[in-house]
Amino acid sequence: MTHRFPIKEIAAQSGLSTATVDRVLNARAHVSAQSAARVAAAIAELEGQEAQLSARGRRVFVDLVVEAPRRFSTEIRAAAEAVLPLMGGAAVIRPRFSFHERLSGPDTATILDRIARRGSQGICIKARDLPPVRAAVARLAERGIPVVTIFTDLTGTERIAYAGLDNPMAGRTAAWLIARMNGGQGGTVLTAMSDARFAGEEQRFAAFAQALRREAPQLAILDASGGGGLNPDTARRIAEVTGQCRDLRAVYSMGGGNRGILATLKDLGRLPDIYVAHDLDADNRELLRRRSISVVLDHDLRADMQSAFGHILSAHRLTPPSATPSGPSPIRVITPENIPP
Repeated sequence: MTHRFPIKEIAAQSGLSTATVDRVLNARAHVSAQSAARVAAAIAELEGQEAQLSARGRRVFVDLVVEAPRRFSTEIRAAAEAVLPLMGGAAVIRPRFSFHERLSGPDTATILDRIARRGSQGICIKARDLPPVRAAVARLAERGIPVVTIFTDLTGTERIAYAGLDNPMAGRTAAWLIARMNGGQGGTVLTAMSDARFAGEEQRFAAFAQALRREAPQLAILDASGGGGLNPDTARRIAEVTGQCRDLRAVYSMGGGNRGILATLKDLGRLPDIYVAHDLDADNRELLRRRSISVVLDHDLRADMQSAFGHILSAHRLTPPSATPSGPSPIRVITPENIPP
């Protein structure tokens, strides 16, 4: 495995010992596939952070633990790496990424505990609100490791801050848009969360349902949540609940999997004129360009990651609290006519 970084740097980035890294790099015996993969990932991360490596200041290792479809994890990683040069002051942030499309509560807790044992100056987490996850966050707090929730919250835990979209506002905005675009007609709105235990999506749904009752009481809600935002699983959930719905007026997709949703609805002959989705990832950009979806409710991931990193630096008293933006990020309404470059 070729590289240009000191073994000590690779070990710190991967969370492995220098001896293990040396065995991997020199293709020695008794190296697990998992260790080899972690070393390869660490080198790739160091290459992405190369401009930061020469910066002076205290090095702060921040771990990002994310349960999300790969398309969204890719956007999170790009946003995190883009804001590193903006995090000035007395510290240099070194992110380490642990991205997974599906994680159980115990699996998430195991990852967080492992990070705690190897050492971390902060953790940004996007995870479902489950008892093992809450217990793991409590253990991190006991160790003095600050936790920031990103994009979906774990309210009532020892996390120090939330960085991400104003989810209730997003739900109300979706209801207002659908009510106006529908023009007073009756029918059904299909909703889809990736999982109701992502608190952010549940907040979107609750606010959406309440606002839709006010703005368009003639519209009913048919929920098809639980596909994890993954196209195949989401498509199956849509097929299970939508086959008998013949008056579908709109879709509000809170958790992704939009290619799967659209393909299934097309097969069923149920494609609606109104489709509101979340997050301007590569899939949704293309679907907007094709006018397959009407609106994307987006937020600035770079601003969110800058806020998350800022909270961790502030917890270590490396930046003043006033230097970190507080509160959730505002919503951007993106249509086929205003897709940003």
